[in-house]
Amino acid sequence: MRLRAIGWTAAGAALAVAAALLVVVGPAEAGPAHTATGHRWITDDQGRALVLTGLNTASSAKSRPDGLPWIKEADVQRESDALGSGFVRFLIQWRNVEPRPGEYDDGYLAQVAERVRWYGTRGYRVMLDLHQDVYGPKVKGNGAPEWATENEGLPVAEQGQWELKYIEPGTVRAFDNFWGTRTASRDLRAHYAAAWAHVAARFADDPAVLGYDLMNEPFGGSVQGPAFEAGPLAALYRRTIAAIRKVDHDSWIFVEPEAVSANWGLPSALPYLADPRGDGPEARIAYAPHLYPLPMDLGGGYTGDAGKWVDRTLTSWREQTEKTAERLGAPVLIGEYGLDTNLPGALRYVAKVRAMADDMGAGTAYWSNDPGSWAPWDQNLKPTALLPVLDRPEPRVIAGDPVAYAWDERSRTLSVSWRPAEGVRGDTEVYLPARFFPRGGVVAGDGSAGVWNANSRTLHVASGSGGTVSVRITPRA
Repeated sequence: MRLRAIGWTAAGAALAVAAALLVVVGPAEAGPAHTATGHRWITDDQGRALVLTGLNTASSAKSRPDGLPWIKEADVQRESDALGSGFVRFLIQWRNVEPRPGEYDDGYLAQVAERVRWYGTRGYRVMLDLHQDVYGPKVKGNGAPEWATENEGLPVAEQGQWELKYIEPGTVRAFDNFWGTRTASRDLRAHYAAAWAHVAARFADDPAVLGYDLMNEPFGGSVQGPAFEAGPLAALYRRTIAAIRKVDHDSWIFVEPEAVSANWGLPSALPYLADPRGDGPEARIAYAPHLYPLPMDLGGGYTGDAGKWVDRTLTSWREQTEKTAERLGAPVLIGEYGLDTNLPGALRYVAKVRAMADDMGAGTAYWSNDPGSWAPWDQNLKPTALLPVLDRPEPRVIAGDPVAYAWDERSRTLSVSWRPAEGVRGDTEVYLPARFFPRGGVVAGDGSAGVWNANSRTLHVASGSGGTVSVRITPRA
């Protein structure tokens, strides 16, 4: 939820909401224990830990009638060449999946599948995100089909800042009818879960699809905070997880907290969500909160007093995110973060978030790939100053239980350490961008260099024998 440049009246309202949400989160059901290192990871079919970094694709899908992003296959190739991305959060729309009650548009899903193939053939892993903002087009938002929007004729006024439409009477009523706070004419949540099951059945065997983000930035209408997250939101998640698992046993399922609170570093009350696959290592439920510190939601940069507030927010956000992830027994992926990169300090902020994510062992999806001042390329598809900040050396997959990884630009050294784990197959793979590693990399330490793919800029690293494996990779002379 991005409250960009909305002025002091709305800023005061936002601060009041934040203060109201500073509540004590009650006891929650405990999740399974973490791995030996105290952290869970999203893994591939060889058991290797995935370090997911990429972009959201794309905001343009929200407003287009066909529900598809602006990209062509050449744009995916350009992104792969420029960023070496290995992950994408791909937006889809409920209104296009289920245009009429119980009727699914498989033609739309075929077009989504074509775009998934564009990414998959270039080595990307794709997370499908059933996106909504302000519920749906009938209440001046995006996401839900008109037939599933029961606002009972209440108005939704246009706002200079779109996020303020969330608190319009018609929007609140539409959410209340969806969540069951009021009695709608049909069980809209059952339709939502069934729509997800239809999508999952279509993509269950697609090797490029990593998993499913169940709902973008959930909003509770007239029910907010712990009552919403532990009540209607958790109930929908459980229902949808069960529906997906009937058709897809193996893909990862990503859940988000309530946006108004968690995005700003406040606590989440989202409870443990069991996976029908089983608990512990068998579960494939991941936690995907967003990160938008309030000064930036209000259109500010990363400087002065606003920068100090952002730093405090990042500290709180990390603490609260790790608490929630531990309760869920889930790995973490930052599903959205970003800002207008023309703002002062913006690039330092992005670099700081990436460093924090590395330290947390969290994946990241930057918002977004739509050309402009928030993106790594401008309206003419020329690189912006953001691109080199995002294009960094990093591991992509780690053949065991990761201990730490870090890129030191000054010494041109990528350090990666991990503990080999039983049942994990394959090599560790690292991405080495050409601007730092024009001829590939040299491996020192406990591993040895294997295959170098100059096209994908990926180096395979084989583990040595023994306990913890630590390698240092520097540019080849």
